[in-house]
Amino acid sequence: MKDWFSLQPEQASTFAADVDALYWYLWALTAFFFVLLVTLLIVFTVKYRRRTDQDVPRPIAGSIKLETVWTVIPFIISLSVFAWAASIYVKMVRHPADSMDIYVVGKQWMWKFQHPEGQREINELHVPVGKKVRLVMSTEDVLHSMFIPAFRVKQDVVPGANRFSTLWFEATKPGKYHIFCAEYCGTQHSGMIGSVYVMDPVEYQQWLSGGGASAGGTMVQQGEKVYNALGCASCHQAGGLGPQLEGLFGKKRTFTDGGSMVADESYIRESILNSQAHIVAGYQPVMPTFQGQVSEEELMKLVAFIKGAANSTQPADGAGAAAGAGAGATSTALPGTVGNSNKTIAPGQAAEGANPVDTKTGTETSRTTEQASPQSMAPKR
Repeated sequence: MKDWFSLQPEQASTFAADVDALYWYLWALTAFFFVLLVTLLIVFTVKYRRRTDQDVPRPIAGSIKLETVWTVIPFIISLSVFAWAASIYVKMVRHPADSMDIYVVGKQWMWKFQHPEGQREINELHVPVGKKVRLVMSTEDVLHSMFIPAFRVKQDVVPGANRFSTLWFEATKPGKYHIFCAEYCGTQHSGMIGSVYVMDPVEYQQWLSGGGASAGGTMVQQGEKVYNALGCASCHQAGGLGPQLEGLFGKKRTFTDGGSMVADESYIRESILNSQAHIVAGYQPVMPTFQGQVSEEELMKLVAFIKGAANSTQPADGAGAAAGAGAGATSTALPGTVGNSNKTIAPGQAAEGANPVDTKTGTETSRTTEQASPQSMAPKR
C-alpha cells in the first residue's frame, strides 16, 4: 500500500526527519484547535440557545483571567513554531565548509548540471550517499525553482540577480528521486523534471571514472579557457590595471567607498557582470562590463577557476580570472594560466568549451556522460 499511497514523500536526506516533524506538529496543532473550536461551538449552541421568547441573556462583564489565557497560550505556541522552523532554516541556509559544489543552470525547460570533475548532465544528477552536496544555481531566462521532495529542499533561482542561488543536502539513502521546477516557467513547465541518483561512494567514483572527464576538462580547466578567451590576463597580472586574483576567494575585500565584502561566488559574479558595482581600494574603475558576453555556464566556470586558485601556491605566467575591479590584490598568480590573451568574445558568441547549439532548432545540446539515458534529454521546445 505504501508504494502507491503515501501522505508524504520518502525521507532521503538529513533534513527530511526534521522538516516532517515540524509538519506533523503543525498538523497536530491545527487538528487540535479545529476539534476544540467545533466542539465548543456545538456545546455553546445547544447549552445557551434561546428556549423561549422571554429569555433574556445575562450580561457578562468579561474575565481578565480568561482573556490572558487565550492570549498567552497561542502566543507561546506561535513562538514554538517560529523557533523550531527558524532552527531548521538556519541549518538549511548555512552550508558546510566541506560540501561538494555542483553547478546548476536552469533553462526553459531543463536543468543542466556540471560536476567539479567536468561531468555534465541534463535533467539527471548523480551524487554519493552520505556526502554533503551544495548546488550553486543560476538561470538563463526566467524564474525557476529547484525542488527535491525526498530531500525536503527547495530554492528559487531568480533571473537577473547579482547573486547565485544555493541549496545543500546530504542524501541518506541510495535510490532515484524526483526533481521538479516548483515555479511556473512557461508552457512546458510541467515537463521541467528530472531525477537524482544517490549512489554508494564507490559506485559514484566508478560512475565518474567510467564516463571519463568532460571533453573540456575539469571545471577549473574550463574556467581557465574562458579566462584566456576573454583576455583577462592583460589586466589581472602583476603591474596590470586590475588586481591579481590569486587567493581572492573567501577573503574580505575593501572598496573605495569604504565598504567591504567577502569574496564569494555572488561577489565574483557581480564583479564580472557589473564591474563598477564595487571598486577595490587602490584601483581605478577601468574594467568594462561583461554583461551579455559570458553565459551563465561560463560565469560558473570562472568562479570554479578562481576558487581553485584560492588554495594554490603554484605560480604561473598569467593571473586571475575576469572578476573585474571588484577583486582584491594579492601577490601570486593564478595556477594553470598559459599566458596573456587579447581575444574577446562578441555578445552571444560561445567561448571554447561551451555547449554546441543546434542551428536548426536554436536549442542547446550538451556533452553528457556515457551513462546518461535517453530520458535525460530535455523536452523539445
